[in-house]
Amino acid sequence: MGRRPEAHTDRQSQRLIFAYETAALLTMASSLAWAIYFLFMERWPIATANTLLVALAGGAWLLIRAGRLNTALIVSELSLVIFAIFYGLMFDPPSAEIPRITHLYLLVLAMLGYLGHLRRRSVFQLAVTAVSLTAFVFLACSTYAFPFAQAIPDEIRATGIWVNGILATAMMCGGIYVLQREFSRPKGLALELRNAVRNGEMELYFQPQIDRAGTILGAEALIRWQHPKRGQVAPNDFIPVAEAAGLMPLIGGWVIEEACRTLAHWRGDPALGGLTLAVNVSADQFQVEEFERSVLAAVRLHGVDPSRLKIELTESVVVHSLAPVIAKIDNLRAAGIRFALDDFGTGYSSLSYLRQLPLDQIKIDRSFVRDSLDSERGTALVKSIVHLGLDLGLVVVAEGVETPAQHAFLSDCGCHEFQGYLFGRPMPAGAFAAHVREAMLAAALTAPDLLRATLADWPERYAQRAESA
Repeated sequence: MGRRPEAHTDRQSQRLIFAYETAALLTMASSLAWAIYFLFMERWPIATANTLLVALAGGAWLLIRAGRLNTALIVSELSLVIFAIFYGLMFDPPSAEIPRITHLYLLVLAMLGYLGHLRRRSVFQLAVTAVSLTAFVFLACSTYAFPFAQAIPDEIRATGIWVNGILATAMMCGGIYVLQREFSRPKGLALELRNAVRNGEMELYFQPQIDRAGTILGAEALIRWQHPKRGQVAPNDFIPVAEAAGLMPLIGGWVIEEACRTLAHWRGDPALGGLTLAVNVSADQFQVEEFERSVLAAVRLHGVDPSRLKIELTESVVVHSLAPVIAKIDNLRAAGIRFALDDFGTGYSSLSYLRQLPLDQIKIDRSFVRDSLDSERGTALVKSIVHLGLDLGLVVVAEGVETPAQHAFLSDCGCHEFQGYLFGRPMPAGAFAAHVREAMLAAALTAPDLLRATLADWPERYAQRAESA
């Protein structure tokens, strides 16, 4: 199906990132203004405190802009909660005339913590939310302040209460808007996804898989969503939503059906008839009770050679129980369907179950291929994975091959098959068929005997294809 995101790619909403950046910039701007004001008033302690807040907010903003969002959240949220509590007890105790105001920012921090928890389930983010709300209640309901507090004069606080009140309220409104969008977006997108399968908006793209001689052996089927209004939606954007909404069995079932239909269309074509087609199957789809029956039904319905269909699984399929997985794989392999372990090397228990799973192939994860020539450790890891696969009698496939140097290294290591941008990007069915025919013709032109045999064979094979149609 759709290619899963890279390991370093965080599945995060741009709205959340925008909310964090905006909060950091507003905090930085407000604190800088107050720091300048208190410097002018020669109130050094409070000016120093606001300058520290400028540095904290600025550092958080820079970390977010650098793509280090998790670090920014951990550092900034923890420090800002501590700062807000200290500021309220040290400089902002309520008086008979002017109430405390600093505690309002704790509500903003609580909301940002909860937004962070929505982005990625985190005990730390829930703790930030809980501490912020508890401190808010305490500061709002009590008049406690440090015995050594240096309260800001009421004449200054009379203005500050309006400025900070408006700013905190604006930040809260922005957070509520982002929160509402984050709750409504997946539901709406999930509904559109369900309808997309029924309305024929999904399409399979095909990425070539080649052998050591450069011959195209088959392809991996990758799902694409052609939205009527948004255009093509990337798998990284809709696959997580489908997983969260429990739609992977529906989408995966469509992929299996479409893959079999594609193999049936290729059958009898001189260039395409012998190719294999690999499909990714999610854990949710594989664990459905009717999975085996639905796959075999699709194979029989379209009359395809089962050995042309290859199912790629990841470690997530076997995290619960190995025995039922082995039973399903055995039943489907008995019918001729082949199995590959995808993203090999990224899991924690791959070695423990690799010797037990009845597999035909392992696919070296693209992250290892990418780093294979960058360091001695990367090189050694890839060699170890390849040798392990060879020792177990498995076909070793390297995915994510992008440079000739990577290809040469992996070939020298003993890899049997290769996949990546170096040999072709994912492409629609028509473009893939043309790509295969061009590659076949180019290979034939370099081998005259092969060219004559191929041309002599085509009329007969096309006649057979016409009869079967």
